[in-house]
Amino acid sequence: MRSFGSDNNSGVHPRILQALAEANRDHAIAYGDDLWTQEAQKAICRLLEDGELRPSFLFNGTGANVVALQACLHSFHAVLCASTAHIAVDECGAPGKLTGASLKEIATPDGKLTPELVRPHLHGFGFEHHSQPKVIAISQTTELGTCYTPGEVKALAELAHAHNMFLFVDGTRIANACAYLNVSLKEITVDCGVDIFTLGGTKNGLMFGEAVVPLRKELSGNMKYYRKQTTQLYSKMRFISAQFIPYINEHLWLENARKSNAAAKLLWKEIRSVKGVEITQPVESNALFFILPKEITDKLRERYFFYDWDESRNEKRLVCSWDTTEDDIRNFTGYLKSLVAED
Repeated sequence: MRSFGSDNNSGVHPRILQALAEANRDHAIAYGDDLWTQEAQKAICRLLEDGELRPSFLFNGTGANVVALQACLHSFHAVLCASTAHIAVDECGAPGKLTGASLKEIATPDGKLTPELVRPHLHGFGFEHHSQPKVIAISQTTELGTCYTPGEVKALAELAHAHNMFLFVDGTRIANACAYLNVSLKEITVDCGVDIFTLGGTKNGLMFGEAVVPLRKELSGNMKYYRKQTTQLYSKMRFISAQFIPYINEHLWLENARKSNAAAKLLWKEIRSVKGVEITQPVESNALFFILPKEITDKLRERYFFYDWDESRNEKRLVCSWDTTEDDIRNFTGYLKSLVAED
């Protein structure tokens, strides 16, 4: 089955499978005290040009987000995020349950927070009856497939720091943002004043695994305890970290993202000319959002799996993966065009 449902649906990159096989030899010290984990940490440090960083490896995106937020928060704090943010919509309340903090959702037209949207929520500081704003949380890319530019990230970091807050970046698809913006990972995180971020792997060719990267020392001190309490400490850690070695050192993280972005751009070029199609967001990564009459999308779904986004207006989401091919796109759009012609 080939689909545009999610980049979670795709398989594992062959080089990653090879790395896993290479790590599956002999015995190694458990819980991250192994050579693979040390090398993977060094790889991320080299990418960010800071040898003092201490990245942590975890199973999945929700776990990575929760652990990163735990490092920033007390239970009386509040997180400001877009109303479409993954931490607000798709994590079954895990951030709130496991941090005790409240999430303040902010409506956006394109999934992106701005200082103007955030400022009205920066109040109640020092007032014990209100949750205390402590984190501005953004997704890169956003859940609508849009990207924050370095300037936009920096503006939010400066706003956060002016109020003694942190800027957290959910970077499950941050590679796609780097590919679209043609910037390095350092330019979109360290250089912008980001305090802590996640580096995604699962959606971009890994079998499983994400990294949490604290960029401030005060956020890294207790990371190992949060990871353990959140059930994200893998005993056979080398099988997570071994994937990150070629992922970073051989530039697979960026190569895979470029492939999925290019596939989405081709899909956009093919689908935008179809009669009745309305593209609802700019295609800046590997996702495409569109509206068609329900009778068409119902028939389309008989052959292809994809998610609803806004059911009230029959908005759908298509996501390309690192292994999406031109044939996948031609077959999908060809079938779509046949359905529209029949209607």
